[in-house]
Amino acid sequence: MGHEQNQGAALLQMLPLLWLLPHSWAIPEAPTPVWRDDLQNHTFLHTVYCQDGSPSMGLSEAYDEDQLFFFDFSQNTRVPRLPEFADWAQEQGDAPAILFDKAFCELMIQQVGPQLDGKIPVSRGFPIAEVFTLKPLEFGKPNTLVCFVSNLFPPMLTVNWQHHSVPVEGSGPTFVSAVDGLSFQAFSYLNITPEPSDIFSCIVTHEIDRYTAIAYWVPQNALPSDLLENVLCGVAFGLGVLGIIVGIVLIIYFRKPCSGGEDPRTLEELVQGIELPASLQSRA
Repeated sequence: MGHEQNQGAALLQMLPLLWLLPHSWAIPEAPTPVWRDDLQNHTFLHTVYCQDGSPSMGLSEAYDEDQLFFFDFSQNTRVPRLPEFADWAQEQGDAPAILFDKAFCELMIQQVGPQLDGKIPVSRGFPIAEVFTLKPLEFGKPNTLVCFVSNLFPPMLTVNWQHHSVPVEGSGPTFVSAVDGLSFQAFSYLNITPEPSDIFSCIVTHEIDRYTAIAYWVPQNALPSDLLENVLCGVAFGLGVLGIIVGIVLIIYFRKPCSGGEDPRTLEELVQGIELPASLQSRA
């Protein structure tokens, strides 16, 4: 017992050193060359967190607050948030360093956590959820619903999907990533084939205070289907051909008197005497 107390005391003494470590290695920033004024700054964020809750351990990597991966500690492997990032997730050379960070984070929770109980804010704000499609909406074509959760701290949450108030199974894992300002965001994905009558809901529960945020999705601004496009193109083509035929008839009709004799037939008789193509007759 005395050994554990000494170890905890040693960790508490190390905290100021851990805070000062980045400052001790800081190097005065060199003047920015004129030719680099137009370059943009980007941020790669590698965040390890642990907590007395679910998930108990997490690691996320983000580029300009756009999450790339999270780390699955049960499999000791990176999991890409989107399929486009899969090739980058194959590199596992830093796995030993990640496992060291995991052990150190858990040790801090066990040894230092009780000393800071009641001194660190438990929760800040309420999570905000919104739902949108990953691709432009087209009825009858596979798509993915994205439930985006912001203003999340601490990152203890569960995400559930419902379709017409009925629970939906088969949603993917929830991706949690850190953002600037000691806050987190989360993504949950659900593969669907949208229909005009769909009503989906994403239910986010903040486990630490049981606050629930619900975001609904109904189809809006769908792209026209291929069948509708083909029908409209066919109608437009038919009207175009019919307009050309009527125009030729009018030209012939009004040019007849100038040629020296009048055609006793009326315009209606001339139009009726012209045979339409079979395709136009079927539409008529």
